[in-house]
Formats: sequence, structure tokens, C-alpha cells
Amino acid sequence: MASASSRPWWKDAVCYQIYPASFKDSNGDGLGDIPGILSKIDYLKDLGVDVVWVSPMFDSPQVDMGYDISDYEKVYPPYGSVKDMEDLIAACHERGMKLILDLVVNHTSDQHAWFRESRSSKDNPKRDWYIWKPPRYAADGTRLPPTNWRSYFSGPAWEYDEDTGEYYLHLFAKEQPDLNWENEETREAIYNSAMRFWLDKGVDGFRVDVVNMYSKGVEFKDAPIVDSRFYEQPAWLYYANGPRMHEFLREMNQKVLNNYDTVTVGELPHTPDPKKVLEYVGASDKQLSMVFQFDIVDIGQGRDHKYHFEEWKLPLLKGIVAKWQQFIEGTDGWTTVFCENHDQGRSVSRYASDGPADRAHSAKLLSLMLCALTGTLFIYQGQEIGMVNVPRSWPIDEYRDIESVNFYKAMAAQTNNDPAELEYVMRSLQILGRDNARLPMQWSGDAHAGFTDCEKGPWMRVHDLYPEINVERQAREGETSVLGFWKRMIRFRKQHADVLVHGAFEGFGMEDERTFVFEKRAREKRAAVVLNFTGEEQVVELPAYEGLVFKIGSYDDAAEAEERVNGRVRRLRPWEGRLYLAGC
Repeated sequence: MASASSRPWWKDAVCYQIYPASFKDSNGDGLGDIPGILSKIDYLKDLGVDVVWVSPMFDSPQVDMGYDISDYEKVYPPYGSVKDMEDLIAACHERGMKLILDLVVNHTSDQHAWFRESRSSKDNPKRDWYIWKPPRYAADGTRLPPTNWRSYFSGPAWEYDEDTGEYYLHLFAKEQPDLNWENEETREAIYNSAMRFWLDKGVDGFRVDVVNMYSKGVEFKDAPIVDSRFYEQPAWLYYANGPRMHEFLREMNQKVLNNYDTVTVGELPHTPDPKKVLEYVGASDKQLSMVFQFDIVDIGQGRDHKYHFEEWKLPLLKGIVAKWQQFIEGTDGWTTVFCENHDQGRSVSRYASDGPADRAHSAKLLSLMLCALTGTLFIYQGQEIGMVNVPRSWPIDEYRDIESVNFYKAMAAQTNNDPAELEYVMRSLQILGRDNARLPMQWSGDAHAGFTDCEKGPWMRVHDLYPEINVERQAREGETSVLGFWKRMIRFRKQHADVLVHGAFEGFGMEDERTFVFEKRAREKRAAVVLNFTGEEQVVELPAYEGLVFKIGSYDDAAEAEERVNGRVRRLRPWEGRLYLAGC
């Protein structure tokens, strides 16, 4: 294990993701903005945050909440200005924090000047900056897209352009055409506009959107049919982890990132093999600092359609944690710790219980688990106060996310508005939908959760439970609140970084469907973590180490309630977690 002085700064960091539209509105227009983030910068510092990650704030038509970028060098006007971003970068640096941005360079908006030129004619110099293909034709003369690929937001991944008679590829919305990374001139433009422009302003790195989709290959084959009800089929095996992917990332480092002290964390879907992941994160082959591997947040998603929720058991989650904790052992790779982001349902609702009596205990349980795991820790806004999923009573009209709304419409059309099918879809969206994470941040019990002063209210409905779950109330409650516990756990994690951030992981009783027991070890030091993932009392057995001492627990009276059933056996209350140390 490397000494603390020789380790890259980002390995020990606690990162906090901000979704600009939903964090804090400063000017009363109902939409979050950069000055709103700036107004809460001391809140983040007090929480223990080292790195602030701001999700896309670039100029955009907002078809996909800013992931459709029309100008990398401008800020979406309702969010603020480039000067506001410069002020935010400076404020973070003044407090000893870093700031990273989203790097969204698999695609742009169809309103970007590059694409406007590309689609203007077949002989435009920028035509090859995007991926254009001629149509195919069926035996009866029907025009067909170049492949049967399905986009992530439902429907075909190809859009026909009447003016030039060709299709362009869009893995996401039709307003998000994919850039052609095979073109060197395109790559250079990306490096200048999306990267150097912001790095020169002091940005400390990037979370890299869909980082393994730039290289699609050149064959463009039809995808296997997995759902015969639709012409379009999932095709990630043909566009994820393509033949030049590692070459492109090495070039990105050589030409840009190596000239700055940066961190990169890549979004790496469709890559379940640890050996393949290590090819991206090995320190000796500079590509990415680390990646988000999505197994844990994919739990419950349908095999053919994301929003067809499937029930699951605790051993699945435990196995995923173990897999991505252990895959870097003996290597020069690094990993991440997270279970929430802007694309996922809330962790309390997904992995524990958001019932009134359970949700605070559940949030603390998950905090204890995450803060004890090896890797760079990422927290999503509102996770630190235990925000939960939207109520089941909300109709589809309350949802704003393009992916969720389009999927609902597609299933309604496919099933002729079958009530049972649409009820199933709504239940799946209530668990897995991206809107769960995009509700306005709950700052107080005041109107609109203290998020905005706008008389009309925020851009998206505030959660019904905001009077009970909010920052102001939990700050008053102090260390007994979810917020207070997160602060304690972050401090504790940093105090024992050798074993918690950098230690080796081993799980025990991995087939147990009720409890999760694991150890962390670093030289002579040991940490034992015991977690009860049920609403009933359970007993667990501590690992057989001499001198294990209870240090921190998710119940307020955990120290006083430490109960030895016999020997190493302990009794855990519903949704309780405890951490023990030895060799300190």
C-alpha cells in the first residue's frame, strides 16, 4: 500500500455530485443555478467534501437535462455565466476543495454548430464529424435504418435526414447525434473546446460520460433480437468497448490531461468483466483514474427493458460489492464507492426501507457501509439527508425525464394502454426512474423545501416529505440525524483511511439473505462491519480477531446497547450497522 504522501490526492477524496437544476435556486426562477451552488459551498465544506462534481451546466436546449450540449464553452443562461463558474472554481479552491465537470463528448446537441454544419450537406467539411449512413431497403422497398439498434431513450438509434437522404446515429435522444471519434480533426476540436477551455480555468478533472462508447467500430452489424415485439434491439455489444477505445483514451491523456493535475472518473456501462475494467484504470497505462462500474445501481433492472423491475435478494448486492472491492487487489488500479447518482433511484428506497420508522436507520446503515469500503467515495446531493424515492401515488404527469416518459409512452402504445402493464411500468419507474434523484434538494421545511422563492414553484415537484426530511431540521438535530451521522462517518473514514479507504476486503456468510458481514484489513489493522438489512432483529458473528473494539454504530445509543449474545455473536436491531476496529 502506497504511503499517504505518495498517493494521488483523489484516492482519499470524498466527492459530492451536484445536479444544477435541482440543487439551489438563487434568483427565484424555479430552476437551480451556479450562484445557488456557490451559496451552499460552506455547507459542502462542513460536510467533509473534498471534490465538488457539477453535472452538465453547459449551454443546451435541455432535451436531456444538459447532456445535449450546444456549446461547450458557454453556460446554460438560466444557470448563470462562465464568470459564475470561475467564481465557483475559485470558491472551492479557497476552501481546499477541488471541482470537476462532466465531460460529455460521445455526442452533442443537434443544435451545436458542428452538427448544423455536418447536416447541411454531404460535402460539408464537418460531414464526417458525426456518423452518417445511407438507408437500407426491405424487399418491398420500405426504407430501413442502417441497423436495428435501439437507443437508450426508446425507439431507433438512427434518425433520417430528409435533406441529405441519410441517417445519423444517436445512441440517446434523436437530438443527441453521436460524434465520430474516428475523425482526428473531430477529436482535436473536442480536446480544445470541451477540455482545455475548462482546464485552463482551473477545473480539476472530469467525470467522463459513457466513456466506453466513443469507438463503435466500422462494421455496424444488426443486433440480436431479444424482444420480438420491437424492430429495435439493444446493441451495446457493438458500440461499447470498441476496437479503438483504449487508443482514444491514451491520446486524450497524452495530448491534454497529462499537462494538468487532474482526476478522471469514467462512466463504464456494459463492462461486467473485471479484467476488462482493469484495462481502463491501470495507473501504468494512463487512461482513466477510476470508473463507475454499474452493477450495484443496475440491481432490479429488467433484462430486456430497464424499467421492468425484477425482485432481488441481498446476496446479489453483497456479491457485487465484493467483486468491485476485490478486483483491484494486487494491481495498480483503483475503484469507486457509490450507490446513487443523477440516473438512479434513491438508495434508501432501493436497498433498504423508506418506511417512516425505517428510513433514517436505513440511511445511516448505508452510510456506514459505504464509508467503510475501499475506493474514492461519491455522494449524490440529498443522499446525506436520506432523501427517498417519489411517492407511489405520483402519476406519470409528474415525471420529467425523457427516458422514463418515452418508455411509458412506448409501452402504452405497444400494449394498447393495458392497465396491468402500465401499472407495472409505473411501479418500476417509482423504484428505478431517474426522476427520483432529480427532485429539488430539500433544504428546509419552508415552502418548496427552501429550494426556491419562485411563486409558481420549482421546475419539478418537491417531494411530499420535505417537511420531515430536510437539511435545516437535521442540522438542528445534530449528530443524531442522518446528516449528522454522515458527517461523523466521513470524519471517521478519513481518520482510519489506511484500513477503510485503502484496505483489503473480505466478506463472510455471503449467502445470508438478512445480514452483511465483512472485514477490511491493512497490515496489522482490522475493521469489522456488521449490517442488518432487515426490519427485524438479527444476530451476527464477528470475525475471529483479537481485540476488536466497537467504534461507531448507526443507532444513536449503539455504544450503550452493545450486547454480546455470546462470544463473538452480536444482536443487531432493524436496519442497524456497527463497525469494530482492532490493531489501532
